[in-house]
Amino acid sequence: MTIEAGSPRSAPTLEMVAAEAGVSRSTVSRVVNASPKVSPDAVEAVQAAIARLGYTPNRAARSLANRRAMAIALVVPEDTTRFFGDPYFAAVVRGISRVLDASDYVLNLHLANPGPSQKTVDYLLGGSVDGAIVVSHHSSDSFLEKLGDSIPVVFGGHPLGSDAAAGAHFVDVDNAAAAEAGVRYLIDRGHRRIATITGPPDMPAGIDRVEGWRRAIEAAGLEAGPSANGDFTMVGGARAARELLDAGGFDALFVASDLMAVGALSALAERGVRVPDDVAVLGFDDSPAAEAAAVPLTTVRQPSEEMGEQMARMLLQLLRGEPTNRTAILPTDIVVRASA
Repeated sequence: MTIEAGSPRSAPTLEMVAAEAGVSRSTVSRVVNASPKVSPDAVEAVQAAIARLGYTPNRAARSLANRRAMAIALVVPEDTTRFFGDPYFAAVVRGISRVLDASDYVLNLHLANPGPSQKTVDYLLGGSVDGAIVVSHHSSDSFLEKLGDSIPVVFGGHPLGSDAAAGAHFVDVDNAAAAEAGVRYLIDRGHRRIATITGPPDMPAGIDRVEGWRRAIEAAGLEAGPSANGDFTMVGGARAARELLDAGGFDALFVASDLMAVGALSALAERGVRVPDDVAVLGFDDSPAAEAAAVPLTTVRQPSEEMGEQMARMLLQLLRGEPTNRTAILPTDIVVRASA
């Protein structure tokens, strides 16, 4: 049959790839589905044939054959304002997407206030996704225990409570040690009364970072400055800074996120407090907000994009049934700028 110029060309099929590679259709199917039961020579031949023909696997057919949705849920128990307003989440999503782009899985985003609706839970457990990555979870998120019983789950940050943490897979930094190192940096530069703006007390990072602040101060034999909760938002950071200024009596401020620190800088400026001359300020994250702040922030850097990459890799390994470490703790360091 002659195909006229300009007529649509039929898409390559599995059978055409098999003929091109000189193998059976079932061998091509196994290669496409990443089965380990194929010889390296056959894999090479099939992959070369796929490249020459421009073959694209049929996602719907593969999902039916594998009884998989070929989708991963990114579950963030936060409202839209928090998710889209915090650069930390953008960095994590970039890391996750970078890894998943090289796989056959698509990423579904699910935003839900802590303690989400039964509708959300039913969707996640109803076969629409094969696994989940959970970021920014709270102690009230009891639905996560049900989620982990049904599908592979990787957490960003260690789960709270011994029952939730037992056997859980997670990627994190040592928040307590990182915060302790940051406060020690302030102490080494002569600051003796260090206040803090904390994250939410029902989140792992919020709990651990205030613990690191406390440990550093106790180890140095100093008296702790005042503390206030800033809820990991810019508005919350400004509000907390005003509370601390009303309490008074501190010469440095450790803030548990850069976004809160930016809010704190605005509140300090309102009151005529000079940074770092009157009060040194140290943040946490090293997000784009740190460098763009009115006074560029000295901050504890956590590798947020790499954390996203590690979470995605860990979940893919679980989905493939491959052995994987249960936890991955990534390094942090201190980035020195103008604020401290």
